[in-house]
Amino acid sequence: MLEIKDFSKSYKSQKVLQISDLQIPAGIYWFVGANGSGKSTFFRSVAGMLPFEGHLKFEGIDSSSNTYRFKINYSEAEPQYPDFLSGQEILAYIAEVKKAKSGQLQKLVDQFGVGGFWKQNIGTYSSGMLKKIALISGFLGDPSLIILDEPFILIDHATVDLLYTLIVEYAAQGKSFFLSSHQDLAPEMLTIDGVFKVVNNTVTKL
Repeated sequence: MLEIKDFSKSYKSQKVLQISDLQIPAGIYWFVGANGSGKSTFFRSVAGMLPFEGHLKFEGIDSSSNTYRFKINYSEAEPQYPDFLSGQEILAYIAEVKKAKSGQLQKLVDQFGVGGFWKQNIGTYSSGMLKKIALISGFLGDPSLIILDEPFILIDHATVDLLYTLIVEYAAQGKSFFLSSHQDLAPEMLTIDGVFKVVNNTVTKL
């Protein structure tokens, strides 16, 4: 369970997100809201990537703990990596940091079909190729919560189908998912445990 209390995030004294009290049990959840509504800010804060005011706990572990960060993975909507690095170098580093089991990275590389280009520098990638690298990063290690920001944009139909399959597979292993979209529509191919609307600087369960 994710527990949020007195959460507030501001940029240059402009408050962009505020949540007084919210608890989200384990499961698959869909977050909808217009571009700029605060979905990515919320996700990045939950993932421990942004400073904020207030309190976050996941499975009883405070967000200030290093253990907390091992439990949560985040895949960005439109990732930005250094052009001079290869996808292989980036994913190998993330796999090491996340203490991924032997063979997990190669299995994901094969499933997403990035083996033909992942040794090339990021600067040569298309947006779809880059998105696949980001999606793979979300599954590395043994997280309890996998956050996929706008996961179904920039990828082909085959990868969409694969992503649905992986979400169902990992959820069956007890993993939770936060998924987002700027469209007010949850994916029909997934059983969703709840939908949240991000609007007016807050997160509300529908």
